[in-house]
Amino acid sequence: MRGKFTYLVLAVIMAAGSLTAGHALAGETIKVGILHSLSGTMAISETTLKDTMLMLIDEQNKKGGLLGKKLEAVVVDPASDWPLFAEKARELITKDKVAAVFGCWTSVSRKSVLPVFEELNSLLFYPVQYEGEESSRNVFYTGAAPNQQAIPAVDYLMNELGVKRWVLAGTDYVYPRTTNKILAAYLKAKGVADKDIMINYTPFGHSDWQSIVAKIKKFGSAGKKTAVVSTINGDANVPFYKELGNQGITADTIPVIAFSVGEEELSGIDTKPLVGHLAAWNYFMSVDSEVNEAFIDSWHKFIKNDKRVTNDPMEAHYIGFNMWVKAVEKAGTTDPAAVQKAIIGVTVPNLSGGYSAMMPNHHITKPVLIGEIQDDGQFEVVWQTPGLVAGDAWSDYLPGSKDLISDWRTPLACGNFNVKTGKCSGKK
Repeated sequence: MRGKFTYLVLAVIMAAGSLTAGHALAGETIKVGILHSLSGTMAISETTLKDTMLMLIDEQNKKGGLLGKKLEAVVVDPASDWPLFAEKARELITKDKVAAVFGCWTSVSRKSVLPVFEELNSLLFYPVQYEGEESSRNVFYTGAAPNQQAIPAVDYLMNELGVKRWVLAGTDYVYPRTTNKILAAYLKAKGVADKDIMINYTPFGHSDWQSIVAKIKKFGSAGKKTAVVSTINGDANVPFYKELGNQGITADTIPVIAFSVGEEELSGIDTKPLVGHLAAWNYFMSVDSEVNEAFIDSWHKFIKNDKRVTNDPMEAHYIGFNMWVKAVEKAGTTDPAAVQKAIIGVTVPNLSGGYSAMMPNHHITKPVLIGEIQDDGQFEVVWQTPGLVAGDAWSDYLPGSKDLISDWRTPLACGNFNVKTGKCSGKK
């Protein structure tokens, strides 16, 4: 997990007095955009994030709001339709006049809205693990970068379980393809041969897994310990895990470690055949901390259902929202340019009992946890990093990226600065 550079986590990097205070918004409330799919293939994952944001906004209003005004949630449904994400984002910014947007799940949805946020200079807080290889002045990446999830997961399988053969199975879009490109390069750097790496992609909502799981089973019968690294997203996970059980694949024979399956996805599956399979996240509901216990209690009271689970992207919204609130208070305004400056160095509690910081590359510091599926749909943490890991926007393992760093502080203010050429290789 060594990166090209190491950031020191500081409680305060820049003084609040260096920013000019201003008015929050001209209206009676400060509007907050919520851009999550409430229908379509991604609704299984994203609906809960909408509810999480409503809870966070409600709690902030009970504290007195922000800058003396109440927060108002503006909820839209981009319906798992990637071009619609961009349309809805534009409406939130230009029509509804939101101060910031919290949303997206898939990288293709984030890529769809990115030009809108950059054109209109608005702010997006993105709460889900992603493939890296991107850094925008207008996006704050509160989910995991590959060095905060994918690379540690492979290290765990290799070092703790002795895995020698690798199935990289993903949904066919940018996040799985780029993540698997990074992982394949990393595995080869570790001496893994091409013949010991199997890569497979399926479309969103894929349901017929019989032949693919049969191929995975055959690939794992070569006498070497085999594991599946899964970047399968959305509701396709339900039939995938069901077919694993149908064909007798267990955690003992071919363990699966997932990057997009958490407590919410497992709540709709019979988990008994999946006991022992794994997931890599930066938070699990089972984490033992006072702040997590309080968060779960607040969630159950808000949602009026004590059986509802929490998950990693919910924590990312918890962290991102509180960072935005703190930055707005620090800046004295919701003006995006002022908030962009104020938020770097902001630290807030995470749900593991520590504090996460917003780094100059618009990524945050997070612990990395490996969890094992239990028969109650929860995860038992079986491994974690000894401390926090700072997210790296650019992979150390891809030729075009290993010399790039991201730093949005002035005077550099560059998302892809080449340390060899000394130049910013893209737009500022």
